[in-house]
Amino acid sequence: MRTVEKKILIADDDASIRLVLSQAFTRIGFQVRATGNVATLLKWIAEGDADLVVSDVLMVDENIFDVLPRIRKERPKLPIILISAQNNVLTAINAAEAEVFEYLPKPFEVEDVISAAKRALRGPADPEAAKAQARAARDDRLPLIGRSAPMQEVYRTVARLVTTDLPVLITGESGTGKELVARVLHDMGRRRDGAFVVANVAAVAGERIEATLLGDDDGAPGKLIQAAGGTLFLDGIESLSLDAQMQLLRIIEHAEPGVDPSGRRRANPRLVAGATRDLRALMQQALFREDLFFRLNVAPLHLPPLRERIDDIPDLARAFLLRAAREGLPAKTIETAAVERLKRHRWPGNVRELENLIRRICALYGEDVISARIVERELVEVRRPDTDEAHGDQPLSRLVERILSGYLADPANSPPPAGLYDHLLDQLERPLFQMALAATRGNQLRAAALLGLNRNTLRKKIEDRGVEVMLRRRQRRGAPRDSGAQSSARVTAPLMPNLERAASGNVNGVAHPKV
Repeated sequence: MRTVEKKILIADDDASIRLVLSQAFTRIGFQVRATGNVATLLKWIAEGDADLVVSDVLMVDENIFDVLPRIRKERPKLPIILISAQNNVLTAINAAEAEVFEYLPKPFEVEDVISAAKRALRGPADPEAAKAQARAARDDRLPLIGRSAPMQEVYRTVARLVTTDLPVLITGESGTGKELVARVLHDMGRRRDGAFVVANVAAVAGERIEATLLGDDDGAPGKLIQAAGGTLFLDGIESLSLDAQMQLLRIIEHAEPGVDPSGRRRANPRLVAGATRDLRALMQQALFREDLFFRLNVAPLHLPPLRERIDDIPDLARAFLLRAAREGLPAKTIETAAVERLKRHRWPGNVRELENLIRRICALYGEDVISARIVERELVEVRRPDTDEAHGDQPLSRLVERILSGYLADPANSPPPAGLYDHLLDQLERPLFQMALAATRGNQLRAAALLGLNRNTLRKKIEDRGVEVMLRRRQRRGAPRDSGAQSSARVTAPLMPNLERAASGNVNGVAHPKV
């Protein structure tokens, strides 16, 4: 059905954008008027000559945010779609606070603008639901989501720090988005044209810190060199041993030769560190060096846990639903009662846990609307093993500790096998991925959602662990795959059956009829 009666006003100081959008809307039956300045746009709106506005943010005569209050006073219900080349988090946040219908950063796809316009002009029966859905579509494109008071404080701190090169220490529980905020600081800051490099120092052995940050003897550049002119995010800083902390301090104080191999510049990236534990408490226990703490904690930024910002859960959940649909999972909506049930959960895994829950529900349930019953079922099933008395087994962490004690109790007389860390990961991840694939009948997209992993990440891990090869061999020969080198025998023998048994009680939906 053609929509000749609908009138769209386009405002952009770029003539080519005005032409492209005007032609696109005219072809599908809209009436279009286009201008290159805000003054004309305001005149047309005052005359009542608009059903929708599509406008750039920064125009030759005005910033659209400065005149939005006047537009709202003239036409409080007029839907507005903003497009902008100033595609940073502050512009996105301003758009969200102004409650525009949609915000699209440049460059944009014309189809996205048309789709947003059709949704804005649809006039649904439930205005509040439409408003929530519009916010979700806008939030899905934001690097940070949330309008609660704690998040507003985060935004204000980020806004102050992006104009500096000061080292930043981001603290917060696991899953609160420390790396995401570090990337926002980079993308909006002075070093946005440089690289954003992540160094997960928690996973690096103490003796490897120097090689990881400065590079290997074979000439491979280290993280400091890779981040030269950009930002280096040191994740898991609280997990470093005291010796590793000393090495790190010498490196970032330039006592070590972190020089670009090309000889053109010394590596001097902006440092952003992330910690899940209270470093001041660790200092009091003599587990963290004061000099390193004060070197990193020049500008502190704390991220609140999700339980302290429950008002953001509706917006987060709806944005994650749209994100999941864009990644290929079934499109769904969520009912109000389900959102209320989400708000009552404690969320020990924070925002990451919520997103993983939404992705899992999208993958495993056929219903188009997520009900409170579905949410309740999933929240019960994902309880941690140490809080679920029905399993009757030891918590997984204690089980692993008991097994490891056999290798690490007396390392002087009985040294552990080389590569213990990778052996342990192999023996945990291989059965976990097998069972997740079995639970989803080999569907890697659903398995990734169940595990809370990106599909590409799961595919790489499956290849690294040889899971697909193992499955084929079992199908052809009916025999398990050889576990690998003899050096891992001490690890695999006791660990494999225990972890498989533990995993079988905790992998959601292994024999679930809804899969």
